[in-house]
Amino acid sequence: MVSAALLATIAVGCLAAAARLRWASWPARGPYIAVITWQVLGLTWGISTIGALLAFGLVPYEKGVIGGLAALASDASAHGLYLSRLAETPLGAVRVAAVIAAFGLTLVLFCGLVASSVHVLRTRRRHHDLLELVSRDDPEVPGARVLDHPAAAAYCLPGVLRSKIVISAGALEVLARSELSAVLAHEHAHLRQRHDLVLLPFSSLKRAFPRVRMVETYYRAVALLIEMCADDQAGRERSPKELATALLRFGTAGNAQVPAGAMAAGDAEPEVVRRVSRLIAPAEELSRPAAAAVLLSAFTLMATTLSLWHLPM
Repeated sequence: MVSAALLATIAVGCLAAAARLRWASWPARGPYIAVITWQVLGLTWGISTIGALLAFGLVPYEKGVIGGLAALASDASAHGLYLSRLAETPLGAVRVAAVIAAFGLTLVLFCGLVASSVHVLRTRRRHHDLLELVSRDDPEVPGARVLDHPAAAAYCLPGVLRSKIVISAGALEVLARSELSAVLAHEHAHLRQRHDLVLLPFSSLKRAFPRVRMVETYYRAVALLIEMCADDQAGRERSPKELATALLRFGTAGNAQVPAGAMAAGDAEPEVVRRVSRLIAPAEELSRPAAAAVLLSAFTLMATTLSLWHLPM
């Protein structure tokens, strides 16, 4: 029961830490560190929640989560136990319910990840094919496809073999040459650093728990941090104020909605305001000692959670 209690405490602690991280000010000064922290918190929450259920359910085996699962598998193999006969094990009905809940949560999370991946891949493939028909190359915008649409839009479609950056004709009309270069640098940063893969686990959580408002809130927080990461990368190649001006022009021109699976330079208005403010008046970056402390704490939490799976009851 000790490991079950500790794992449950960690699961609750992850939710509390995520709530504090959502409103903290330091992530804007270190978005890369903050994204890693979000990933560790999300993964740790899943592992600790599933582990707590298993640890509680497998207490009679007194072998910990890993050892208890092995013992349960051995019982099932030796006695031909099926779902309807699990209550005949040393576990009892309540603990069997906890084990089933753990496997159910694992299945929900896994299926959410697979479903999100398949959906995104199919959507991008269709959009890639469509772009071949309706977009064109332009020597004035090397490395991008131009879409003849009056609304201002700029986005990228990540891919393994074919990635594309798309600029609308409306965006070309409102952006100066320097601003266009800053937007292209932002989109290239998304492609190089595969930000779509970073965001995928959070989009899968949103798909797995579509009615949980907290999940949507955290997804938007991570998406904003990813945009900040691309802003920072673009700011190393171009002037940050050029990108800030481009974002403002997108807003005044009526930013077009981008297709599913794409990553856009401009997003919802509140997020754009925060990004523009950050680009125009950048705060001091997160110090290396502070960044190291955050990362050390995050990975210590993960290592502790994993070690509790091996702790005997």
